[in-house]
Amino acid sequence: MAEQHYFTSSPDTPERRRTIRVELAGREREVTTANGIFSPEGVDKGTEALLRRVPEPAEAGTFLDIGCGWGPIALTMALESPAATVYAVDVNERSLGLTRDNATALGCENIVASTPDKVPAGVGFDLIWSNPPIRVGKAALHEILLTWLPRLNVGGEAYLVVQKNLGSDSLQSWLGETLGEGYELERFAREKAFRVLRVERLA
Repeated sequence: MAEQHYFTSSPDTPERRRTIRVELAGREREVTTANGIFSPEGVDKGTEALLRRVPEPAEAGTFLDIGCGWGPIALTMALESPAATVYAVDVNERSLGLTRDNATALGCENIVASTPDKVPAGVGFDLIWSNPPIRVGKAALHEILLTWLPRLNVGGEAYLVVQKNLGSDSLQSWLGETLGEGYELERFAREKAFRVLRVERLA
């Protein structure tokens, strides 16, 4: 039997939850993780790099975390911008359950955790933060990004963290070619092995 990955929709291994302490939005927090999801040991290095480098989010708006896992990015957005609505999307139902429970435990009533198909079609986003699931493969990754980046509102920004040796430069080139003139794209920051790409919707 092939090993299941964190992007499996319904892991068939029994869920084993545990509580860990991590730093989110400048404070140590207690959260719940489990097996069968991405980075159950804590906040992974890519997400840490993203959260250290991104500008502070606006006080309000409609935000998105693509591939939320147990929720570190979405929880940070929600804690820093309690007046915003934060969509946390993932195909892994176990991840979504953990994100919902962590949001409840931390008092983040502004998080909506759901599979991608449950996000209303008319919703646009002012801000996207994501550590996208590079290991799903190039074709699947491109499909994911082309699902969500065009849903940025005009003036909206996306920040994506990608490991350099997993193709940050080629992804930047592809995004520039594919999104076209209505978007501005730049390498916003670098930190050790990681690059943070910024995409802004201009029109």
